Amino acid sequence: MPGMASSAPKNFADDVSLVVVLLDTNPYFWSSSTSLSFSALFSHVLSFVNSILLLNQLNQVVIIATGYNTCDYIFDSSVSGSVNQSSGNARMPGFCEEVIKNFDEFLSEDEKLSGSDVVDGVGSSLLSGSLSMAMCCILWSCCFMIGFSMAASSAAKSECFNYMPLASILCLHGSPDGPEQYVSVMNAIFSAQRSMIPIDSCVVGAQHSAFLQQASYITGGVYLKPQLLDGLFQYLSSVFATDLHSRNFIQLPKPVGVDFRASSVYGRAKADASSTIGQKRKDAS
Repeated sequence: MPGMASSAPKNFADDVSLVVVLLDTNPYFWSSSTSLSFSALFSHVLSFVNSILLLNQLNQVVIIATGYNTCDYIFDSSVSGSVNQSSGNARMPGFCEEVIKNFDEFLSEDEKLSGSDVVDGVGSSLLSGSLSMAMCCILWSCCFMIGFSMAASSAAKSECFNYMPLASILCLHGSPDGPEQYVSVMNAIFSAQRSMIPIDSCVVGAQHSAFLQQASYITGGVYLKPQLLDGLFQYLSSVFATDLHSRNFIQLPKPVGVDFRASSVYGRAKADASSTIGQKRKDAS
């Protein structure tokens, strides 16, 4: 109508998301977990992935399994042919069968790599590897979109950039931090910060993760340690399913504090040595 101010043009990529989910599959942790079983977590994750894909037909989800010895892709909605198909089970989306099949194969491979090694305690999962794989996946997707747009006509080029998804990483983690991975994890965090990719963290273990606290704080993501794990899907859908554009005007949970202490093997040995020296001085006095 005349006299009315024209609204800003709609950016179609505002609510288009590329979510890379890092799923902690460390068998030593889940065998000792009493608050949540892995089967329950897996069910919540599948429901969460399905909700992301239903929110927008252009949304993409990638799942990376973070094992004790290795990590690998177990699902990619952009190349999967079962996203819009129905499965034999009427209560389960079509892509779930593909995820379960790939996950079983991954567990077998991860178990073979363990061999007869004896693990002291719960052990840590390969978080540094899965973070690096997530960054490679996101950057490859962006480069592919840019390369496609460069080869397209001017009209198609504009249309391509309109639908480029906003990427984020979601870490579903329970295992304790591995000090030997500190440098590799921090390199991945700084790479995500440089690329403006937020790292969200949902910790389901008994203790907080200093690695993920720092990752979410540095990259502008959300760190959350749910109190009631039976309602994990509600946490995932209400907090982590929010697209990056909507986060500008939605009040999301904020951590009470962030542990910025270095967790490298060298730093731990140095701290142990200093505490030992201090104790000797007290005994001498």
